[in-house]
Amino acid sequence: MEQQPQIQTIKVRQVPALNGYQWIMQGIDLFRLNPVMWVILLVLYLLIMIPVSLIPVLGSIASTLLAPVFAAGMMWGCRALSRNQDLEINHLFQGFKQNTSQLISVGGVYMLSLLIIAVLVVLMLDKEAVGLLAQGKDLSPEQASAVLLPLLTALLLIAPVLMAYWFAPVLAGLHRLNAVDAMRLSFIACLKNMLPFLLYGMVLTLILAVVLWLLINVSTFLSVIFLALIPVMMTSLYASYADIFEVEEAGKAL
Repeated sequence: MEQQPQIQTIKVRQVPALNGYQWIMQGIDLFRLNPVMWVILLVLYLLIMIPVSLIPVLGSIASTLLAPVFAAGMMWGCRALSRNQDLEINHLFQGFKQNTSQLISVGGVYMLSLLIIAVLVVLMLDKEAVGLLAQGKDLSPEQASAVLLPLLTALLLIAPVLMAYWFAPVLAGLHRLNAVDAMRLSFIACLKNMLPFLLYGMVLTLILAVVLWLLINVSTFLSVIFLALIPVMMTSLYASYADIFEVEEAGKAL
């Protein structure tokens, strides 16, 4: 039986801000190694997750719990490509074969965290102001402030949750860490690399805005570009993981 790596043995390094841009370029390179298979994996994922998410009540819970399992599978696919190996359909389901319970636990902790934040925000909201917004009426400055504060609070609380979730599937999957250790280490890694992640988010947002503009204003044929963008988000995630956690084999195929 393979021994589970200890969290202390995994190095987390602080990288330059410009690396955030390089993650996207490296992600594009990983995608270009087998674009057809990446699109196939995306379509398979959507064919599974969309029907699941449409199940009343349980669908949203199940899809949130399963998301890290599939994400880890895509990370296995990225690692295979970085080692000059083939990307296969089986990679998408690899998370159902290794450390599945901890991957699902990552989704559970993430979902519970978002639920707690949502409850706090609802408790903070001014009911009268919410009612006026629902009716499409204008708010007074005092009512607007009463709505703005809970929303800002939600953003502040969601940020650390997203930081804890970002690397958790790859750490729980490829390193077989338990959910708590994976999310703690992910948070530390993101905290140490705020600047590259800021640049990474800005560049991705700009690319997404351009693609959506082209899709709406130029041609629906460009939806192919949109299909490519989603796998690139996954491959660039792997690039950020390989960079920050000093994965030696990363980049051999790039």
